[in-house]
Amino acid sequence: MEKMNSGLLILAEMEASLPPSERKIAQYILKHPAEAIKMTAIDIGKQSHTSSAAVIRLCKSLNLSGIQELKLRIAGDLQSEKIDVRDIEPNEPLESIIDKITNHSMQILRETADLIDQKELKHAVDAILNAKRIFFFGVGASAIAAMDAYQKFVRINKYCMFFTDTHLGATAVVNAEEGDVVVGISFSGETHEVAKVLEIANGVNATTISLTRYGNSLIASLADICLYTSPKVEATFRSGATSSRLAQLHVLDILFMCVATSTYEETIEYLDKTRTVIKTLHEKVGKRRITYS
Repeated sequence: MEKMNSGLLILAEMEASLPPSERKIAQYILKHPAEAIKMTAIDIGKQSHTSSAAVIRLCKSLNLSGIQELKLRIAGDLQSEKIDVRDIEPNEPLESIIDKITNHSMQILRETADLIDQKELKHAVDAILNAKRIFFFGVGASAIAAMDAYQKFVRINKYCMFFTDTHLGATAVVNAEEGDVVVGISFSGETHEVAKVLEIANGVNATTISLTRYGNSLIASLADICLYTSPKVEATFRSGATSSRLAQLHVLDILFMCVATSTYEETIEYLDKTRTVIKTLHEKVGKRRITYS
């Protein structure tokens, strides 16, 4: 059975963008989560001064199957161990910094895992498996994630490229075809350059995948398949995209492993071959012809 969590995180992130009646329900549940999981849709509607129909609409707005899934996710949140996450302070001891950053990383990874929609992940895996070419695109810190994904998939003989330059990305993607996959990576979901590349990809009927923070965003709205990371905002000293980068790498690692296990024997063969050729790079160049088949 799929583990259910992050109900409160989803509600908090989506609250501001919800219609008035649905926002009132979200606010009520956020204030009274333990009570809400014991209520029916009718009860929640009464307590939030809305209606059961509004509760059902809220679940649809959150892309959940219904009130039962929302309550299961919230129940999972209430059972989870809470981790104290704080920013570092002036002249903080090394031991304290290690502890804080480790706890924060653990929380970001867990929240991101809880937010993964397995149906969307399966769609992404199928798209990658059937892709003729894969284009990874990101700018700034997200470029690191794009490059990491590229070096993983190229090792298992996937024809892929990554771009951080908008001009180069646009030039490559405009020549993409149906069956090609374009992956746009942006924590905010609003990075103009990434949005433009996905817009171009849609224009040539390529399959588009977005990787953004959870919630409504321009980039997610342009993608055929949406993958999400935890939406937690970077603290002052983590503004160099430490946690968002970690979350992006986590999702891309999961995507890679899902693809790898679907073509296990081929993947092992390609990884062995690439591992062998890397070792030969340290050998002296000779006249002997080396074969890898």
